[in-house]
Amino acid sequence: MTSAIDTLNDALRGRYRLQRELGRGGMATVYLAEDVRHGRTVAVKVLDPTLSAEIGKRRFKQEVRTTARLNHPHILPLFDSGEAGGRLFYVMPVAQGEALDARLAREGRLIPGEAVAIAVGVARALAHAHGLGVVHRDIKPANILLHQGESVVADFGVALTTGAESRLTADGHGVGTFYYMSPEQVAGEGDPDGRADQYALACVLFEMLTGEPPFPRPTARAAATAHLVDTPPPLPPAGKGHEALAAALSRALAKDPGERFPTITEFAEAVGRALDEPPSTPGEEAGPDGPRAPGLVVLPFENLSPDPDNEYFSDGLTEEVIADLSRIGALRVISRTSAMRLKATDRDIPTLARELGVRFVLEGGVRKAGRDLRITARLIEAASDDTLWSERFAGTLDEVFQIQEQVARAIAE
Repeated sequence: MTSAIDTLNDALRGRYRLQRELGRGGMATVYLAEDVRHGRTVAVKVLDPTLSAEIGKRRFKQEVRTTARLNHPHILPLFDSGEAGGRLFYVMPVAQGEALDARLAREGRLIPGEAVAIAVGVARALAHAHGLGVVHRDIKPANILLHQGESVVADFGVALTTGAESRLTADGHGVGTFYYMSPEQVAGEGDPDGRADQYALACVLFEMLTGEPPFPRPTARAAATAHLVDTPPPLPPAGKGHEALAAALSRALAKDPGERFPTITEFAEAVGRALDEPPSTPGEEAGPDGPRAPGLVVLPFENLSPDPDNEYFSDGLTEEVIADLSRIGALRVISRTSAMRLKATDRDIPTLARELGVRFVLEGGVRKAGRDLRITARLIEAASDDTLWSERFAGTLDEVFQIQEQVARAIAE
């Protein structure tokens, strides 16, 4: 008997080779796969054939369009999409970590500093989406991936997009997951805005801090009712910043959207200030055990050679410099996957730094001619956009590793 993977591999021959199932959701299955053309490991999300009715296809195609519009380091990006063997699919990177729900199932709760850092990363991603008129509508631990220490938002399958044909459920039917669903989503009255995502993120942060969501009722129906009528329990004392953190959560969990923070960015700033971790002071956040290391992001090195095939070399150099810098305890370096998503971004340096929560940005270029190399690097203090250091390095391919170490050492100094 032919398996589903065999059938899909026949249809995707020459493009992707599915290896095993990674997970299964309400409308799709995600597979670990090899990207044959580019020689990389990816995740392929395939619409369940039993849900291939018109509404399922429309929702899946909308998820693809929505995800393709979003370009942020804390959002899982879209690589490719299409149809194979009559089944819709799209392709995304494989997160090198676990989902937040798995982490919470194993550890119960997180220390306040880490919980707030995860929530702030998610808030930055959602602020980007909200700026494009996209409301996620299903923020929950299962849709927050912990990728190399960074929080990444996934699954925009039920997202609401302003001006798009996005109401794909019957009127009056709530969309989301009941333990994290805002009162307005439970009521199913009108289209929720970004304050619904704020409420859901507050539920997730509450769970990270306490070990359970604000309304841990025995059934989904009971949880939905609690969101409408019950007062959230008080946040148990958790040391420094407890009162400010509890106040921020209480406001974000207000039944009336008008009583919450006007934007999710303001919610993130409030919880950050509670632990002396203001996102507006990039890279110098303080955790419960003292100041965190200054944050730095390495922007993808630009290929300055006339041959576009040298792009792989500049990407490889970017990865190696990130790896070298990550070994320096005095720096908090943004992960490779998050950094590579910034290739050809049009956002300015201060904006990038605020979104990533870093103080420093490294940018550079690579010119390769035969075996000769010329590498330029510039270290920028993001808030002022001032150049702190710049240098030009020359050598050959045989010396590339020594050059990488020189770059890393100079930045650390």
